[in-house]
Amino acid sequence: MLDRLSSKCNNKILCYYANVTSLTQVVRIENIPNWYFERVMFPGQRLMFEAAAEAVLEIHTGAVASAILSDKIPCYVLRVIEEVSSESELVIPEERLALLAR
Repeated sequence: MLDRLSSKCNNKILCYYANVTSLTQVVRIENIPNWYFERVMFPGQRLMFEAAAEAVLEIHTGAVASAILSDKIPCYVLRVIEEVSSESELVIPEERLALLAR
């Protein structure tokens, strides 16, 4: 699911995040002026989203009424890279997957 950034935003990147915990999470981006992004993510759920390169994804973990900020991940770390080969495919580098698993 994509929330459209302003067409004036020239530094958009495609990002990937997975909730690898056994807890419900709320992920949100608040640091981009005139744009707000928030999703509830259940255990094992995956999300691809478009964001400005300077955006920071906040991860709030726990019960909805008492969720605590458990992590902040710069979106450039979550960037999906398209690998050019005979068959074009989206690649998430292993070092980024390790960051997602923490």
